[in-house]
Amino acid sequence: MTTTLRPSGPLQESTTGAKSRDYDVCVNSRPVGRIRLATHAVFGPRVAEVLDLRIDAQDRRRGRATVAALAAEEVARGWGCTRIEAAVPAGSPGVAALATALGYVERNRRMSKPLPLRPPELPGDVRARPMTEEEFEEWTAHSRDVYAQDWIDRGVPAAEAYAKVDADQRNSLADGLATPGARFSVLTQDAEVVGILWVAERHGECFVYDIEVREEHRGRGHGRSLMLHAEGQCLEAGKDHIGLNVFAGNTPALRLYESLGYEARTYYVYKQLL
Repeated sequence: MTTTLRPSGPLQESTTGAKSRDYDVCVNSRPVGRIRLATHAVFGPRVAEVLDLRIDAQDRRRGRATVAALAAEEVARGWGCTRIEAAVPAGSPGVAALATALGYVERNRRMSKPLPLRPPELPGDVRARPMTEEEFEEWTAHSRDVYAQDWIDRGVPAAEAYAKVDADQRNSLADGLATPGARFSVLTQDAEVVGILWVAERHGECFVYDIEVREEHRGRGHGRSLMLHAEGQCLEAGKDHIGLNVFAGNTPALRLYESLGYEARTYYVYKQLL
């Protein structure tokens, strides 16, 4: 029996080169599932994204999804894409195993946790205060390069990485330090700045957009203090959940988040198309 993709709708194409199309996954012309493929909304028409892949229950565990995913890669190559990406829900071991078998690599994961009923207390020798305008300007310049390098280190070309960072800053920091719903803080110890924190509302929950402990102050528990401060700020904002993103390979950060009760919700994976 032969598994193929059959278009179930017209190719959607914009003037900027963005494409998307729905396909039926077929076995000898019999539909057994569906897949939706599109060029990436952030990285542009040279990057494809599998937005949905479903195989009907009675046809699972027969290699249909594997063949469909490989066929989607060929479609993406035909579109001129050099990379393909997907989001894998946590708690879907079969999907994760399929992505790994096909050579996808984790780039980052989204994590979240329910907030405690009461704001956690910071250690007695550290304080948190709002970021000043001067500190904000220094931080935005510094964070642009750091954030871009995180993407570059994980397979994104430099031009794409900086374009994403600049778009993210435009969208998330439209009014700078006064951006509605955003809170920018610095953590101090004995009046010396040891770390920074950016928390903002996102899709109904609080989200930690950036947390950084200055290099000379790392390994002293300041990352945990910053995260506890973030939880307190989210409670003040009336939220009951907090989320964040962590890049693959950032083991110290991942261990910190897991120790605080964060759990993975979505894994974001990618594969270079040779």
